[in-house]
Amino acid sequence: MIVADRKSLDEIMAMVADNKKILIVGCKGCVTVCNVGGAKEVEILASTMKIARQKEGGKIEIDTRVLERQCDKEYVEQISETVADYEAVLSMACGVGPQFLSEMYTDQVFYPTVDTTFFGGATDHGIWEERCAGCGTCGIHKFGGLCPIARCAKSLLHGPCGGSSGGSCEINKDTECIWDSIVRKKMDQGQIEDVLGVKPAKNWKTARDGGPRKSIREELIQGNI
Repeated sequence: MIVADRKSLDEIMAMVADNKKILIVGCKGCVTVCNVGGAKEVEILASTMKIARQKEGGKIEIDTRVLERQCDKEYVEQISETVADYEAVLSMACGVGPQFLSEMYTDQVFYPTVDTTFFGGATDHGIWEERCAGCGTCGIHKFGGLCPIARCAKSLLHGPCGGSSGGSCEINKDTECIWDSIVRKKMDQGQIEDVLGVKPAKNWKTARDGGPRKSIREELIQGNI
């Protein structure tokens, strides 16, 4: 899932410093799972902002709405009748949300309240870790099901560097050397030959370096004709 962190209250308040009537729009997607932009977080932000504005000696009117997803036009359309009633709209979705909103409602001002960080999963209660870099050509089967692109600090594909020690990456002792894990797993499986030898260069054309990407499902498009 997409993991994100909420921006600081000071940064959010600075965005709407001149606004007295705003709408906060949450998302029931990934940001709900990581406790950043769901219904609970939307109401907490609204209450906190009202208190902050009162302390400044000002007034602010805040309404809230939580959409199923902000990355789907059919759900973004659900605020079409009211979005123009506000001076500004705060999106509590990942970076895709405020962009979809901005593209659909060109006369409105939208602000992001969330910093999108990575694709990851929960490793413990309240802890999410990066697992995928979205490179577009998944090859983790070659590395024991572990991704050296997302989980190696240098995205090395041919083995560990010389900086790891005791299974930890040189950037800090709390970061595992994923290559140490890959090699150990392959040794335990009796398949160490899988990671030996020189591999052909990765095709990066499917990654973000080639510009904004698009996924097209012809069977779905044809089904709507």
